[in-house]
Amino acid sequence: MPQRPEGTLALLARLDEGSSRTVRVGVLLPWANVAVETELPRLGLTHTVFHHARLVPESRTTAVDDAFWNGLREAAAGALDSLSHVPLDAVVLACTSAGFTGGPELPPGVITAFDALVGALASARLGRVILATPYPHPVTAAESEALSKMGIDVLAHASLGLDDGYPAVSAEEVLALVSALPEGAVRAADAVVLSCTGWHTLPVVRDVEQATGKPVVTSNLAIGLLAARISAGAAL
Repeated sequence: MPQRPEGTLALLARLDEGSSRTVRVGVLLPWANVAVETELPRLGLTHTVFHHARLVPESRTTAVDDAFWNGLREAAAGALDSLSHVPLDAVVLACTSAGFTGGPELPPGVITAFDALVGALASARLGRVILATPYPHPVTAAESEALSKMGIDVLAHASLGLDDGYPAVSAEEVLALVSALPEGAVRAADAVVLSCTGWHTLPVVRDVEQATGKPVVTSNLAIGLLAARISAGAAL
């Protein structure tokens, strides 16, 4: 019987236990995002301190579109300045979709949650994935294409078709979305990706891993894995 792959939460704990130093990670948050600050502390990382600053787009909107993404990226410099007296080991713009939809350049050294997601998949050698998101369908298709350009094969993807209101998505809705993915793609995949930092996915990670037999990588878990790899001295 084939060995069940290591779950993402178990991998995170193992990295944290092997950490050699405490790191500080700046987290630049979309202004309406509540999931990141809820989930990152619950990861139990004993060698990571997360420092938050909020990004207010010029449009002062919350629905995902070009004005929102561009506004977040433009606000990154000011938010980073608010953390200028904190000795940071990494800075993450905690929006996944802002990482593959283009827009203004980010300040040097700032990566996005999409970059963290790609890094988590690459470091674990999870090259074939199935993708589930709350995004509008064209945005999910754009992410699938962006992942493919990074060498990650998306075997199937599904989305809720929402442009806003991600914190209100229930655990049942996330599980139903994953269960609707084609069985053949699930069997062939190396991992399940739950993309977007704005919906609450941590409560369903173990359930999805149990149902699919695959490790689950979420956007917020990817930020945690980035921090844990830095503190463990692993290559990024």
